[in-house]
Amino acid sequence: MLSLTLKEMRAHARRLTGTSLAVVLGVAFLTGTLVLGATLRANFDDLFTEVNAGTDVVVRNATDLGMDSPRGPIDLSLVDQVAEVDGVEAAEPVVTGYGQLLGADGDAIGGNGPPQLAGSWVTDPELNPYRLADGRAPEGNDEVVVNRGTLDAGDLALGDTTTLLTPEPVEVTIVGVSTFGDEDGLGGVTFTAFALDDAMAHVAKSDEGVSSIAVQAAEGVSQDELAARVGDALPAGLEATTGTEVSTEMTDEIASTFLDMMLMFLTMFAGIALLVATFSIYNTFSIIVAQRARQAALLRALGAVRGQVLRSVVAEALLVGVLASVAGLVGGIGIAGLLKGLFDAVGFALPAGGMVISVGTVVTGLVVGVLVTLVAGVFPAIKASRVAPLAAIREVAVERTAPSVARIVAGTALAVIGIATTLVAALGDEDMLAAVGVGAVLTVVGAVVLGPVVARPAASLLGSPVARLRGMTGGLARQNAMRNPRRTAGTASALMVGIAVVTLFTVFAASLQASLDETIDRSFGGDLVVNTGAFGGGGISPQLATELADLPEVDVAVGVGQGAIQIEGDTKQVSVADPAELSQVLELGVSEGSLDDLGAGTMAVADASAESNGWQVGEAVPVTFADGSTEDLTVGATYETDDLVGGYLLPRTVWAPHAVQDIDSLAIVDVAEGTSTADAKAAVTAVAAETSSRPP
Repeated sequence: MLSLTLKEMRAHARRLTGTSLAVVLGVAFLTGTLVLGATLRANFDDLFTEVNAGTDVVVRNATDLGMDSPRGPIDLSLVDQVAEVDGVEAAEPVVTGYGQLLGADGDAIGGNGPPQLAGSWVTDPELNPYRLADGRAPEGNDEVVVNRGTLDAGDLALGDTTTLLTPEPVEVTIVGVSTFGDEDGLGGVTFTAFALDDAMAHVAKSDEGVSSIAVQAAEGVSQDELAARVGDALPAGLEATTGTEVSTEMTDEIASTFLDMMLMFLTMFAGIALLVATFSIYNTFSIIVAQRARQAALLRALGAVRGQVLRSVVAEALLVGVLASVAGLVGGIGIAGLLKGLFDAVGFALPAGGMVISVGTVVTGLVVGVLVTLVAGVFPAIKASRVAPLAAIREVAVERTAPSVARIVAGTALAVIGIATTLVAALGDEDMLAAVGVGAVLTVVGAVVLGPVVARPAASLLGSPVARLRGMTGGLARQNAMRNPRRTAGTASALMVGIAVVTLFTVFAASLQASLDETIDRSFGGDLVVNTGAFGGGGISPQLATELADLPEVDVAVGVGQGAIQIEGDTKQVSVADPAELSQVLELGVSEGSLDDLGAGTMAVADASAESNGWQVGEAVPVTFADGSTEDLTVGATYETDDLVGGYLLPRTVWAPHAVQDIDSLAIVDVAEGTSTADAKAAVTAVAAETSSRPP
């Protein structure tokens, strides 16, 4: 039987090769995703470990709000206190914050995801993750060192003068070029480094606060031991963290903000490819089994038992699965390398390092590929084993083409339930979106089950015009599609899954666009919006809204910022603005209280947030800020529409004293009466351009 199986595989080599390509692609996507994920995590791990090798302990604010929120400042005077701890070889203050560097053409460099950073140049090479590659370190007078990747992207060079937005514009002179370890930069991250005093003035905006303290251990002192000693010497609200823990946190942050999303997207495509491969394999083996029905019957007549026939087809599927999976593994490694090279080509340079191919990745790729092939091939194999010995003497093989009653009932029930669930959920409340997905899946499954039932009449109806227009060729095509409804339905199912996936993304994108349009129409009352135009990056100075409000073409201009606070241990994202002015450009639908009366010691919350927390207007809520301080804020108003400002709204007078950097994400402008939108836009654009490029 084994010899016969191998001969049959050689006889159908072309068809099996075509089928195995589906498995190869699915396994390649899956393996490539796993290899790329493991490789990038290991590469980032090695990179952060290398650049932070000299930093054994980091002293920082203990309040961590997450959501990419920077930690609050610590007192500069602590540096001398930390340096006196037994076991400390060196200690140096570090300032890190937001800074958007403008290129030679006046446009901002970077953004669109990777952060734009500015801070202090650490003078001790052992404590500095950046290496001075050219030029010299900054010495004051707004001199800066810029990482090489940023210089190249902005067409800048040593000695050039440009503007850094922090978010207020600062005219800087480039005196040095740096690398992050041996790399030109960390992905698309931009980094501009001042001397310490300048960094405190422009970034920390404080003459006594820094972001952290980098500490190097003396010979023979471990990181854990030194962290414990330094921690004992710190006041409440600060923490000493080992350099290893900081490196791990940096890797985890990269994973959560970039790697996980990318890998999830690639894994989804691998799943779709494997699903389509399942249909393709099933169809191929169904055809092969149908063509070999008389052969199977002859084997049965010669004494072969059902188990031998079954094992013969399963062995064929197993060999196809193993060979295709091995090829997919090799292809997956290539895909991982191509994807990594693609990131480098588009300017998002990833850390160098070899491919990480673990045993788990190899086993996962092989097991998934083989299982998919076996699952798809087992039903045709069972069908082949049921061929009666008497079928060998028939002139024509008899195949069952009529659908069973159970299939009709099950398929109809699934389709009806799925369609009904989808319609009810889609036309109902927004909270039923999950039910839409369930209904859609049931509908697709029902369509697959009902495929053989409707294939014959559908082929007859759709094939009639083809038969009339194409004569005998069209008639043969129509009859061939009608002859075996199961085969026709199976072939159509693979195409149906592909179309369903395309429809999914199309509908999702259209729904998202419609939802955004509806949100803006419902609550937005302004005429113009000013922002940086960068996706996931950039910011504007709160001073811009003040300058725009002074224009005769503008009636109201209000800046809106974003931040994070902590309430009862949970981090909440907040919007920051002048509530009274905001109410003139946004229709928030105030339920209780008044936005006009909000000021020091107050905040506004959405109705949903108030209800989930059990708050009432007038109730005091303890709120913790990034700097570690806690303030009781009184709920002064509740509002219904939280589409644009979220669940929590803080007056700027409350937020600014605790902010590490007070930055607006946008400014909303209401045009003065009697002024055209075009004239107001020209005036606003001129002020915004001037504000973002001129030194203070």
